[in-house]
Amino acid sequence: MDLSSLFAALADTTRMKLVHVLLRRELCTCDLAATLGVSESATSQHLRLLRAMRLVKSRRAGKVVYHSLDDEHIAALVRVGLVHLGHPKEAHRLDEELARGRTA
Repeated sequence: MDLSSLFAALADTTRMKLVHVLLRRELCTCDLAATLGVSESATSQHLRLLRAMRLVKSRRAGKVVYHSLDDEHIAALVRVGLVHLGHPKEAHRLDEELARGRTA
């Protein structure tokens, strides 16, 4: 894995939306698909690539698979990208949401 592969994985709009949703909470495959308005099959394929890049981790609870971000570095990547693109308010809002999530 190299840096260009990491950014290539995040360059896809659907995968970036998946990461954005998972910044806030852990979700199962079917809920991710419904949230994004894409099929479960397509969602699973995107998640497979994100897992391979160690951006997302999965855990099984019975027949349901839940997904979350692999670690806090992914949130930092998104935050830096928002600031770089001139969206400091969105980056600050993300920081606040993540801080609330850690204390909840």
